[in-house]
Amino acid sequence: MAARLYELHGVRIFECSPEGPQLVKDRDAVEIMSEARGHGADFIVIPTERLGDSFFSLKTRVAGEVVQKFANYHVRLTILGDISRHIAASDSLRGFVSESNRGNQCWFVLNREELGHRLEREKSRCGDSRDPAK
Repeated sequence: MAARLYELHGVRIFECSPEGPQLVKDRDAVEIMSEARGHGADFIVIPTERLGDSFFSLKTRVAGEVVQKFANYHVRLTILGDISRHIAASDSLRGFVSESNRGNQCWFVLNREELGHRLEREKSRCGDSRDPAK
């Protein structure tokens, strides 16, 4: 299955296929960003199937390096899928996910519906702040 390109609440999204090589280093993130930018997308969704256990074990530094690479290039990232077993096993990962989800650079969401709700809320907030009549 190839990557999907779609728009959701005005955001052009590049969603990686669940099949394919796992992200194991920051260079893998650069390759995905390059492909996404070639399609005009600056918001990337990576299914959890593309992330190995090393990503969710913060002591390996894989998650931090990958997420930081996206931030350095100003490309927003969403990790899509159920990571509850990883969170249950690690307080530090739970904190990392919670902190990430407070911002707008990297989100961890269960499904596309949750992503859509987050983008919709964000769009509403941005629209309110730009419109002096509101």
